[in-house]
Amino acid sequence: MRSLLFLSLVSASFALQLPFKVPFFQSTVPPEDDEPVRGTPKIAIIGAGAAGSSAAFWISKAQERFGVDVEVDVYEKTSRIGGRSLTVYPHGNDTFEPVELGASIFVKANKNLWRAAQEFNLTLRDLSKEDNDLGIWDGEQLLLNGIIDKLVADMLKQYSTLYTADSPKWDNITDLAHSFGWKNLIESTGAEFFTSNGVSKQYVFELIEAASRVNYGQNIDSIHALEAACSIAANGASQIEGGNWQIFERFLNHSRANVFTDTKVTRITQKESKSRPWVVHSDKGPTGYKAVILAALFHQTDIELPSALASQIPEQPYVHLHVTLLTTTSPNLNREYLALSPNEKVPSMLLTTYDGVRQGRKAPEFNSISYHGKINEDEWVVKIFSESPVEDKWLQSLFNDQVGWVHRAEFDAYPKLPPTSSFPPVKLDHGLFYVNAFEPFISTMETETLASRNVVDLLLNEEFSSSICGPRISGSTKDAAAPDSDFVFGWDC
Repeated sequence: MRSLLFLSLVSASFALQLPFKVPFFQSTVPPEDDEPVRGTPKIAIIGAGAAGSSAAFWISKAQERFGVDVEVDVYEKTSRIGGRSLTVYPHGNDTFEPVELGASIFVKANKNLWRAAQEFNLTLRDLSKEDNDLGIWDGEQLLLNGIIDKLVADMLKQYSTLYTADSPKWDNITDLAHSFGWKNLIESTGAEFFTSNGVSKQYVFELIEAASRVNYGQNIDSIHALEAACSIAANGASQIEGGNWQIFERFLNHSRANVFTDTKVTRITQKESKSRPWVVHSDKGPTGYKAVILAALFHQTDIELPSALASQIPEQPYVHLHVTLLTTTSPNLNREYLALSPNEKVPSMLLTTYDGVRQGRKAPEFNSISYHGKINEDEWVVKIFSESPVEDKWLQSLFNDQVGWVHRAEFDAYPKLPPTSSFPPVKLDHGLFYVNAFEPFISTMETETLASRNVVDLLLNEEFSSSICGPRISGSTKDAAAPDSDFVFGWDC
């Protein structure tokens, strides 16, 4: 029971980046801009993570179904595909199973990723079957926990309409939130929303806060309620064997887009041109495009936009997170650190709450600690999330002086998500779209694919009088045949 409860807390939102090579993508010089232009219109996608790779995939669906005549270039500043999803080999040895360092888990409610795993014949690892004991630590003592509330189920029911044939199209995220009845979810903290709806304070400040701290590095009284609800809205947690990044590699493979890795975009400019009004300037030179999809976090790209466009995207602060992977021969954490007696079971997964600090006690030294199985007969892999770096001395003490390999990384991992009523625009200008406007609304791998699907539909409708599932977007698809339970809009039409 406890293992299922823990897995219900872990979402796929953890956003990290480390370099590794994806062999079949090669750095290639994109063609220089040349006017007048004849031939196939071109679309640029900036970023090859969940958003950019899925955008290329959605465009390819319109090409396959309706013969939309367009060429797609994807720019990626690193040498790898996957953005927020990456793996690390324990001891740097690729004979061991890789461990997810970034976006680790997705769930059955994440229908695009789930369908991609099936379509691309990727092997799912069902994490809900793994035997893990959960503890919640407040910095000084272990606490009890509770159950998932009906409020989250209601939110998920509304969210699921994004996969139906009547899925809404949006260019304003505030309007989308209000149409879903989520005004209170985005304008209240998680603590305010759940307690005002009758959820006990113990439940909120133990269980839900533990989830928001492990998934978004934020306390329940600072994060907006929608993202807090997403933290505990999980069922059927899984990951792809060998790494979730394989989904995004397959998206690009299927799309047949031109992928330019190791190619940093420095600025995007406009010019007077009907066929290529947008110019993408990269370290390989300028190239003109009919439309551009910005599928990377704008303020982390250092891309220069015309000031009138850049000013539309407010600065988005991020949680700076430290991640420590290690191997240990200690089967459990130090009992003395947790103040446990010899006959008490030591949790293999330890989440934290900030509520002890609110009551004048010491703060937890980490956000979460979790054992991730054995890599050999007597050695476990452990992952630690923390707001500050953890010292070797502390690690040795915590793991009974049995620490072997250690791998450290630090990142601006998650957007800070305070209550809000405004979001960046999805459409910055005619032919220029920003997928990550969705990021301060809901931040997960899956929602990046939903946001990119919406952007591709808007772009195709505006520039080509087409869409992913029809010659042109209409206000409703109610006349379509009723889909079965496996229907996923975009994949199916």
